[in-house]
Amino acid sequence: MADKLQAIRGMNDILPDEAELWERFEDTVTGCLKSYGYRGIRTPIVEPTQLFRRAIGEQTDIVETEMYSFADALNGEALTLRPEATASVVRAAIEHNLLYAGPQRLYYSGPMFRHERPQKGRYRQFYQVGAEALGYAGPDSDAELILMTSRMWDDLGLEGIRLELNSLGSSEERARHRGELIAYFLAHEASLDAVARRRLHSNPLRILDSKNEGMQQLIAGAPQMVDFLGDASLAHFDGLQALLREVGIPCRINPRLVRGLDYYNLTVFEWVSDRLGAQGTVCGGGRYDGLIAQLGGKPQPACGFAMGVERLIALMQDAGESAAPWLDAFVVHQGERAAPLAFRAAEALRSAGFDVVLNCGGGSFKAQMKRADASGACYAVIIGDDEAESGEVALKHLREERPQERVAMDGLAARLAGMMIDSEELS
Repeated sequence: MADKLQAIRGMNDILPDEAELWERFEDTVTGCLKSYGYRGIRTPIVEPTQLFRRAIGEQTDIVETEMYSFADALNGEALTLRPEATASVVRAAIEHNLLYAGPQRLYYSGPMFRHERPQKGRYRQFYQVGAEALGYAGPDSDAELILMTSRMWDDLGLEGIRLELNSLGSSEERARHRGELIAYFLAHEASLDAVARRRLHSNPLRILDSKNEGMQQLIAGAPQMVDFLGDASLAHFDGLQALLREVGIPCRINPRLVRGLDYYNLTVFEWVSDRLGAQGTVCGGGRYDGLIAQLGGKPQPACGFAMGVERLIALMQDAGESAAPWLDAFVVHQGERAAPLAFRAAEALRSAGFDVVLNCGGGSFKAQMKRADASGACYAVIIGDDEAESGEVALKHLREERPQERVAMDGLAARLAGMMIDSEELS
């Protein structure tokens, strides 16, 4: 007997019961994105490795240790499974001249890949939905992205997700802050852990994001980015906060919020929940005005966000959400004359917009009714030779104690719709 194969650790199957909840999540989120004028874009899962090295930064954890990279067996080209999608969307916008016609509001969804230690809420294959506003410069586009995500939490029925906000200023302001950070941490080098020492000269901003409890007091005393912001950066940050106050979205200014990607400038934000343990960030983003030029395009401002689907699904489940019964009817039939009518009945209901399963593989009425009940269907359509002879079918409620009805075949769809309306009114 052959060995049983299993999925790669950290790359999970999404089984039908949970997949239905994912579909509801995706429909809700994409519906919200479209209502704000965002249009879908789909990019390859595999990209040139150099794309992510240039976009994300050579000294980031993602590029240094987490990317799934390999050489193409045919030509030796260095390729990488995408660890995030912003770089891919920007690459596509440049390659296809999308900004020639003006600014673009784009959204994407799909799997990303990072070689990390798997734990709850952090997987090697994980899913993101994100939005990119390309060509928009002002704090109003930042505010719209945040407002849009806030609306999504409401639409998904999620509570207790709070907004944290910071500004990373311009590249020149970050350079001055970086120099002061290095000097500060060098003066306290003995208190740094191994990770912080490694990051000290390559990416000192990431030290501020350390979760090491023993370093929190030291980090709290580090120079803050806000003290290095010039007039233009402060005006952008103040303008964003004023717009958020105007629409009633509270936020906490977090001077340690830096994000893990080098391309950010000015606004950075995260939506955080306390119900997910260490992996509390469910959505993060900000402004990346230099990235389009950095990847070879004409300089254009831009901002965006990405949300972690698994973490938001976990919050929905924690709030008691589950997939609603997806099946309207299950067609039960037995007898030579009943089979053709059963096919016609199932197709007529599907044409009327109902979700229907037709029993296949035979079986007694009793066995088929067990299948119908286990399917989660709300109604059973029952057809035997007697019904076939009279051109009628029987309709039975599977979730309520109500009388079974006989219905003419040509009135089946209308009667099923009426029964569903009656059930909704009673509930």
